[in-house]
Amino acid sequence: MKDEPFVDHYEILQLSQGADQETLERVFRLLAKRYHPDNPESGNEASFREVHEAYEILTDPTRRAAYDVQYDKHKSMQWQVFDQDTTRGGHEEDQRIFSGVLALLYAARRRNPESGGVGSIDLERKLGVPREHLEFPFWYMKKRGWIEILQSGQYAITIDGIDEVLTRGTTAPVTRMLTDGGANGEPRPADGPRSASEPNSEVA
Repeated sequence: MKDEPFVDHYEILQLSQGADQETLERVFRLLAKRYHPDNPESGNEASFREVHEAYEILTDPTRRAAYDVQYDKHKSMQWQVFDQDTTRGGHEEDQRIFSGVLALLYAARRRNPESGGVGSIDLERKLGVPREHLEFPFWYMKKRGWIEILQSGQYAITIDGIDEVLTRGTTAPVTRMLTDGGANGEPRPADGPRSASEPNSEVA
C-alpha cells in the first residue's frame, strides 16, 4: 500500500480542493458522459473509471476528509518538484478547448456577422467541458484578442480570432458540431472533431 502512487482526484476532475458538492456533481456528469465506454467518439474506459473513483471519494464527506489530509501532505512535497507530465497534459487539453471554442464562435459569427455569439452555458454543453475548465482558455483568448463579450453577455469571435481559425484550419467540422445530435439529441462534444484541428493546434 505504501508503494502505490498518489492519485490526485482533484486533478482528474480538474477542480480545486474547495469545490462544492454541486460543482463536483455537475463536472462528474459531463466527464462521465465524455469518457463513458459507450461513447464512440471519446469513450475511454480507464478515464471513466478514474473519474468515477474520484467522484465517489470526493462526494463522501468522511472519505473526502481523510483524502484531503493525504492530499495536503502530497502537495506540500510536490512543490519541490516541477511536474512536466501534468503541465504537458494541461497544455494539450487547452489546445483542444481553444480550437473547439473558436470553431463554435466562428460558426455563430458567420451566421450573424453583426451580433453572432454563444452563451457560456451553451459553450459548456456543446463542448462537453465544465465552465471551471473554460476559465483559463477564456482568459487567454480574451487577452489574445480572439474573443470578446457582446452587450448581450454572449461570447463572440473577433477579427483576430477569425484569422486564427482560418490559420488553424478548424472550420470544417463546425457545422457538424452544431447540428449533429447524439442519441438524446444533444450536440456532440468537442472530442468529436478534435482530430481535424490537432495537426494545426499551435497557439502562440
